[in-house]
Order: sequence, then structure tokens, then C-alpha cells
Amino acid sequence: MDATYTTSLGDRGRLVVPAALRESQGWTQGTPLLFIETDRAVLVATRAQAKALIRSQLAGADLVDELLAERREAARREDVA
Repeated sequence: MDATYTTSLGDRGRLVVPAALRESQGWTQGTPLLFIETDRAVLVATRAQAKALIRSQLAGADLVDELLAERREAARREDVA
């Protein structure tokens, strides 16, 4: 699925998404797309694709358990001292 596509910015800021990319992503006419600007690039995705990306990036990060473990360890050290 990793591929590179090129297009040019047209009049009035229009972009033509290459057909092969539209097909591989399942994008059809009228599909709402998000343009997400980051420090490094601009990500183009549907809302569902953006949600899936964010969820995958956050998977496994259980900050509540991590904080509780830190607090329990600090309390244990205070009890020992």
C-alpha cells in the first residue's frame, strides 16, 4: 500500500487526487477529507482514517495505571523512610 503519487495545485486551490490513490483508499466523489497540518507535513484522511490513526498511536498507553504505579511507589518509599 505504500506508494507515491504526484499532482499539481490547480486554479482556485483545487487538487486532483490520482485515480489509483482514490481507488486504494476507497474515496469516491463527495467523500469528506480532513487536511491535518503538522510541523512536518499535511496529512489527508477521512474522519474514520484519522480516528483509527490516533487510536493506534494511543494504543497501549495507559497513563492512569502508570500514574498510580508511580504514586504507590512514592508512598511505599515514604513508609519505609
